Amino acid sequence: MQAKKRYVLALAAACAMLLAYICTLHTTELQTHGDEPHFHALLQHAEQPYLFLEEVEPEEYGPLVLLRREIQNNMYKSRRCRMDTCFDFGRCQGAFRVYVYPPGTSAVTGISENYRKVLAAIEDSRFYTSDPSEACLFVLSVDTLDRDRLSPQYVQDVRTQIQNLPLWNDGRNHLIFNLYSGTWPDYAEDLGFDVGQAMLAKASVDVQNFRPNFDVSIPLFSKDHPQKGGEKGYLTSNNVPPARKYLLVFKGKRYLTGIGSETRNALYHIHNREDMILLTTCKHGKDWEKHKDARCDQDNEEYSKFDYQELLHNSTFCLVPRGRRLGSFRFLEALQAACIPVLLSNGWELPFSEVIDWSKAAIIGDERLLLQIPSITRSVDAERILALRQQTQFLWDSYFSSVDKIVLTTLEIIQDRIYTYTSRSMLMWNSLPGGLYTLPRFSSYPTLFPFYYGLLGKTPQQEFTAVIQAVAPLQSPQQPILKLIIAVAKSKFCAQIIVLWNCDKPSPPRSKWPSISVPLTVIEEERKTMSGRFFPHDVIRTDAVLSLDEDSVLSTNEVDFAFIVWHSFPERIVGYPGRSHYWDATKGRWGYTSKWTNEYSMVLTGAAFYHRYYHFLYTHYLPSRLLSMVDQLANCEDILMNFLVSTVTKLPPIKVTQKKQYKETMMQQGSKSSRWADPDHFAQRQSCMNSFAAWFGFMPLVHSQLRLDPVLFKDQVSILRKKYRDIERL
Repeated sequence: MQAKKRYVLALAAACAMLLAYICTLHTTELQTHGDEPHFHALLQHAEQPYLFLEEVEPEEYGPLVLLRREIQNNMYKSRRCRMDTCFDFGRCQGAFRVYVYPPGTSAVTGISENYRKVLAAIEDSRFYTSDPSEACLFVLSVDTLDRDRLSPQYVQDVRTQIQNLPLWNDGRNHLIFNLYSGTWPDYAEDLGFDVGQAMLAKASVDVQNFRPNFDVSIPLFSKDHPQKGGEKGYLTSNNVPPARKYLLVFKGKRYLTGIGSETRNALYHIHNREDMILLTTCKHGKDWEKHKDARCDQDNEEYSKFDYQELLHNSTFCLVPRGRRLGSFRFLEALQAACIPVLLSNGWELPFSEVIDWSKAAIIGDERLLLQIPSITRSVDAERILALRQQTQFLWDSYFSSVDKIVLTTLEIIQDRIYTYTSRSMLMWNSLPGGLYTLPRFSSYPTLFPFYYGLLGKTPQQEFTAVIQAVAPLQSPQQPILKLIIAVAKSKFCAQIIVLWNCDKPSPPRSKWPSISVPLTVIEEERKTMSGRFFPHDVIRTDAVLSLDEDSVLSTNEVDFAFIVWHSFPERIVGYPGRSHYWDATKGRWGYTSKWTNEYSMVLTGAAFYHRYYHFLYTHYLPSRLLSMVDQLANCEDILMNFLVSTVTKLPPIKVTQKKQYKETMMQQGSKSSRWADPDHFAQRQSCMNSFAAWFGFMPLVHSQLRLDPVLFKDQVSILRKKYRDIERL
């Protein structure tokens, strides 16, 4: 009992001492910062989620500001939002739609160029809706990208503008984009307003403040970053061994004091002027000379001797140290140049880390172990260097080369969280063609996409479905469509034939169609559209689709051979009639030609095989305005499909045995239903090409001179020795 009393007395004494100490601190603060009522008012401000510097008089800066910052940071860390606690899934019962507040709603007084690009990317995407009642996610029209109070892009009074939004609801189901937060000297995470329950798409975010599976880490990009398309990566060939002139390079500012100075001030230790070129300059900021040290003059002189672009494109590794913030522009520059990033930025949540495996494209170092970087980079073998370099190009082109891709990747990640039952796997995100082109609503199984057969050891099905577009009424038993159906049905690979009846007159009874050995289904289109031929009908169950115009002329041998070729190239279009594009310098636009040459960039879908996934991608990925253009012109749907497939694969289509009769046959028919008889046909197609290229942001079509023919085709040997005997008899 005596022992217990002693423990109780000791504890009471300790509590009394602690209370006295707190009271002393409280009294000191009151004496330092003026009268008691005003200090209590400031403390009331501090109890709010965020206290704004403009609400505190300049003479009151000091310990109170530090206290305010500590309170804000603690409150931010305590608000650990997750999708299941801070997101209303009830708003996302249908398709994933994103609403952007109109500028008038928030009385915006100026939006930066970068934020205009962000909003334009959303508004031009398939996710956008102008109806807030349809929206699953909301994006502010208030520019929140730059929250550095020293920046001319800083928007004042953001808190009031946001709180006045009618659907703000403490930020629930809102997404806030931010590139810069805080200001000199501490560059805190504070955005200057309460984000509430909103998600952050933020650059340079610290892992301690990042809310996993809620926030999205995005890359830091400059105002010159392109809106669409973007330049390709600079890896033009895979040289083996993949060595470059330099092993490791860096050229940038050397911060003499404050945040970011430790690592950059120590880079001279590993700079050897031979294969490791790490250059820094002290010349930045107005007062740099006041802080210059003994090495500055030498560093500045060395800095001016090397061209940054020359270093970037001639080095195996590029150092990406932290700057004033965790992220830097050097990161994207290194990715594009196929210079493997060596990251020295402890605590940085890497861009899109939720879905991207950065160990396949970068070396993640430790700022505290700077002197080990030379040995680490020298130990990477040639095989891994080549693999890392290839992955940098894939990631750059898939997710980072334009503002559109950065924004769409952000939205796709959020969509995967909401619809988890159809979310993409890490294989899809980290392998060609990437997450933006593998729509999860089609399937969450990689084996059902045409891109992963080789990786997963799978082969396409040995059957195909023929889809024939019919636009003319059935009036004669000698019409080409009936002969086509019979020829295609004789193929040993044909599983079924579907006729898309896109004619104004009703479809004929089943007795008018030929009797064949495979199922024949006639689908009468309710809405007569050209894009309807690429609709993903549920009745199509085979991997391969043979798309045909009703006036196509093909033999069974031609069909069989083309299908065998497609089996080796399931991700591409494989077919007969080829077309090409060219740049018309005199008119400053793309041209379209049907001239018979050795080069082509398109294979028309009037007689071509492709994977059924492209029906789904065409219908659900492309914006409605492009599909509407195709429908209004009753033309160009085949060009748009070629654009789409080449964008996804980065490869040309495959042309099989030349068949010059195709064009002449179409011309001879001369019927009103034949597009070849329309004098405006080529003018429209040329206009379409330029509209499509503008939307994609670049010209995706790739020229090729490859043509695949059957073995012994046109050789002077006995016809009995040939597998496809009827091809050359046509």
